[in-house]
Amino acid sequence: MAITSANQLELLQTAEAVAREKMIDPGLVVEAMEESLARAAKSRYGAEMDIRVDIDRKTGKATFTRVRTVVEDEELENYQAEFTVDQAKQYMADPKVGDTYVEEVPPVEMGRIAAQSAKQVILQKVREAERDRQYEEFKDRAGTIINGLVKREEYGNVIVDVGAGEAILRRNEKIGRESYRPNDRIRVYIKDVRREQRGPQIFLSRTAPEFMAELFKMEVPEIYDGIIEIKAVARDPGSRAKIAVISYDGSIDPVGACVGMRGSRVQAVVNELQGEKIDIIPWNEDQPTFLVNALQPAEVSKVVLDEEAGKIEVVVPEEQLSLAIGRRGQNVRLASQLTGLDIDIMTEEQESQRRQAEFELRTKLFMDNLDLDEFFAQLLVSEGFTNLEEVAYVEVDELLVIDGVDEDTAGELQARARDVLEAQNKAALDNARALGVEDSLVEFEGLTSQMLEALAKDDVKTLEDFATCADWELAGGWTTVNGERVKDDGALEPFEVSLEDAQAMIMTARVMLGWVDPTELESDADEGDAETDGDNAEEAEA
Repeated sequence: MAITSANQLELLQTAEAVAREKMIDPGLVVEAMEESLARAAKSRYGAEMDIRVDIDRKTGKATFTRVRTVVEDEELENYQAEFTVDQAKQYMADPKVGDTYVEEVPPVEMGRIAAQSAKQVILQKVREAERDRQYEEFKDRAGTIINGLVKREEYGNVIVDVGAGEAILRRNEKIGRESYRPNDRIRVYIKDVRREQRGPQIFLSRTAPEFMAELFKMEVPEIYDGIIEIKAVARDPGSRAKIAVISYDGSIDPVGACVGMRGSRVQAVVNELQGEKIDIIPWNEDQPTFLVNALQPAEVSKVVLDEEAGKIEVVVPEEQLSLAIGRRGQNVRLASQLTGLDIDIMTEEQESQRRQAEFELRTKLFMDNLDLDEFFAQLLVSEGFTNLEEVAYVEVDELLVIDGVDEDTAGELQARARDVLEAQNKAALDNARALGVEDSLVEFEGLTSQMLEALAKDDVKTLEDFATCADWELAGGWTTVNGERVKDDGALEPFEVSLEDAQAMIMTARVMLGWVDPTELESDADEGDAETDGDNAEEAEA
């Protein structure tokens, strides 16, 4: 292939044809051609030369040039593409470091190998342009539903043609045992779009809770218009789901609107989800009320919420227990996902027995540690005292409301409680030191003697050990194993240390050790505040 006037226009025509076929910018194809011609010229004139090619966008004429750059004497490395100020004086009037000297060179004829190489360069550039176009098209469509055509199935994963490319529906994102044949139409949720080395990867899902939410948005005009909002969705794909909705118009029932006339709207969603049963629940700001709704169809007798621990206890009649829990714990698991709370379900009899056991345990605690008779200890428990710290450090007035307690008795009670606590703290600290806890950890602010003892038993004995802990290792947490939530016990969980407290202590330790720059933490916090302020401003404008 020689660059002659006969084929100059062919270059532009080829570029136009390729660009039209691939739906990309013709300029990108021309750039690829320029690069491939430059590569062919380098193989003719020398790989170290800086050869550049410019194709005129109107005439198709290709101009070959050699570029040399003026550099310092000691920086001269490539004699073919660089020269010194002195060497440049024979070509340029007043050369300076950084200047370039451009001279035109004769065009080259491309042999078979060079032409093949040029073709590969052009194809590569076109592929890259296609990938960029595909990524730009889909990056803003994540979180939406798309209709596609099944191309093939590979190892359980479904490859879907989404028009401008291919997307993947992984095996674990399919509902139940769904199977598809080539050319089947499929409705899917775009879960994620990533720019990867081999091109943009579009990940689809039919099991995501958001898929159900988007389906309801398509079926219920009130949701699309913003009159009704979906606040939470929990799914056991292919089996059962719960969706919480709220109406911002008092005249519209959110549950009825989602169900539709004779169930037409919800039935359309159920059919798309392979018969998945859907409970539509009215959302409520009051968490206990919301939970009672979420546990439908079971009836709830009483709800006890522990906001700090993020736990909730639900008491149900004996005959409602199996209904509240559901088959294989499905009903309570979905209610937990919907509310974001850990739910303990018990019968009225079990709750009565547990309260009686707690009452007896606390009574014994006060009898053994404060040297009280059973009746007096029971009075303390009945007034709401649960541990020695509350007795030792509560305001005296709160003890005086107990029958038979005067100021002297209250003072004596508090003195005994403080003595016991001091003895316990000393014993715990001595035990922690015996287990190998170092002063660097003992002197860390916020850790009590009992905490130090618990950490030592968990093999955390130095400030460095403490700084390498994860927040859940201290405060506890939950992980999902084979679809089941499993509890991870934290070393400081018995002391009611929250995840936020654990994070703060760990970061403080890392700052003390010089692992983290405190100014970076402040800048991150400021950015977070700025984002929050921006969000608040947007809400205010709305």
